[in-house]
Amino acid sequence: MPTFPNTDSLFRPFELKSLKLKNRIVMAPMTRIFSPEGIPGPDVAAYYRRRAENEVGLILSEGTVVDRPASRNEAAIPFFHGDKALAGWAKVIEEVHDAGGKMGPQIWHTGATRGMMGWTPDAPVESPSGLNAPGDPNGVAMSDEDIADTIAAFAKAAADAKRLGFDVAEIHGAHGYLIDQFFWHATNQRDDRYGGATLKERTRFATEVVAATRAAVGPDYPLLMRLSQWKQQDFEVRLATTPGEMEEWLTPLKDAGVDIFHCSQRRFWEPEFPEIDGEEGLNFAGWAKKLTGAATISVGSVGLSGEFMAAFGGETSSPVGLDGLVRRMDAGEFDLIAVGRAILGDPQWVTKVKAGRSDELKAFDPASLAELV
Repeated sequence: MPTFPNTDSLFRPFELKSLKLKNRIVMAPMTRIFSPEGIPGPDVAAYYRRRAENEVGLILSEGTVVDRPASRNEAAIPFFHGDKALAGWAKVIEEVHDAGGKMGPQIWHTGATRGMMGWTPDAPVESPSGLNAPGDPNGVAMSDEDIADTIAAFAKAAADAKRLGFDVAEIHGAHGYLIDQFFWHATNQRDDRYGGATLKERTRFATEVVAATRAAVGPDYPLLMRLSQWKQQDFEVRLATTPGEMEEWLTPLKDAGVDIFHCSQRRFWEPEFPEIDGEEGLNFAGWAKKLTGAATISVGSVGLSGEFMAAFGGETSSPVGLDGLVRRMDAGEFDLIAVGRAILGDPQWVTKVKAGRSDELKAFDPASLAELV
């Protein structure tokens, strides 16, 4: 089993606007597909409560979709709209707060992506140009009216999160889903103001989503945005190939109202621009913080030997040490660290790390994906 270095840097408090966290560990948002008809039930509330009881600093929910006809690509993905679904989420945050935790929903639209179970929505899926990937048409290109209604739907969902008592809201702009499909030139072939040859131009839709959301929740409510270079459609894609391009991508989002960038990588230790600062250089979250001054969350294979996409193929992962993570946290490279599969498979992961109980850490079994542990 791995041994742990001094992990004090993971357990320092963190504050930003109204958010006050007991430590720097975030439960990463992970699609669970356990909400029949889009409504989270008591089992979902209990699942998140178990993480709050075991000292996760901030819980980010599974992706929850906005009020659009085809905003999800699996039948049991939860809504974050409608009286029944919001009542379910009200119970979730009640349970999390009762256990001393903090939580925010991840607000999502799956765009032209396809689910893994063969389910399809009743309405045509929508995206910037009717493309899931290069050479892979799916659904329809969004009209100006579709875009305006979608922006409003994101803002309404965040306002509902605040009204229900959630501590933050996170906008999902990563992994090849709708917002990311606007960023990616291969799926955004528009010739109007939401398209463009440069990444900066293609950021317009996302900045309008953020600005509308910020207006809906007010100046003091923390807004997060999850971003990625890679896409589920192509792991090798990079939106920003230089720090200059990254700055042009992220700065408008910060100016529109993002407080924390949640910078998704498949492996957190991989440098973003090794040609500039070497093989031990800053990762995505490190560069985002350096370029914008915003707080950042890093993520990617924390505490486990394999990366998370392989889990969907049935790959088991073993516990590994946290030396590299602690070294980067000690250096202040990023502010928070999100942990996915390790916490999904073991609600007590944070308390075990804090107490140095490395011998009790569990391997990740992909069977955990099929249940709410």
